[in-house]
Amino acid sequence: MGIRRRLALGTAVLTAAGLFSVAAPPQQAQAAAPCPGRKARTLPFATGSVVVYKRGGYVCAVTLPERPGTKRRMSVSLKARGGRPVVDEGRYAYRAGPVTVYAGQRCVWVKGRVGSRSVSSGWILC
Repeated sequence: MGIRRRLALGTAVLTAAGLFSVAAPPQQAQAAAPCPGRKARTLPFATGSVVVYKRGGYVCAVTLPERPGTKRRMSVSLKARGGRPVVDEGRYAYRAGPVTVYAGQRCVWVKGRVGSRSVSSGWILC
């Protein structure tokens, strides 16, 4: 009798766990930050925004469209002062990037584009 009760309880727990995983909205999977660290800056523009993260001496950036889901031309560029830019560009539906550079204590320049609109930060995070 004890074994049947344990099997029934185990089955009920597994069923409930399965239902919770199916019932969870898909946004939760995308809610995780694309870069490690804390959000340091958000640069909004007409068709999207560039989100910049910082952790230690590393800086990471992604471009997010205002209306995700449709593939369009997107890019993100991140450059530490004195270094070369790291760029990700192409046709994306949800984001361009992430791109990461080691900046140490140097300023960075961030650019982002969605469609024909763009943003350029100038030197930031100095």
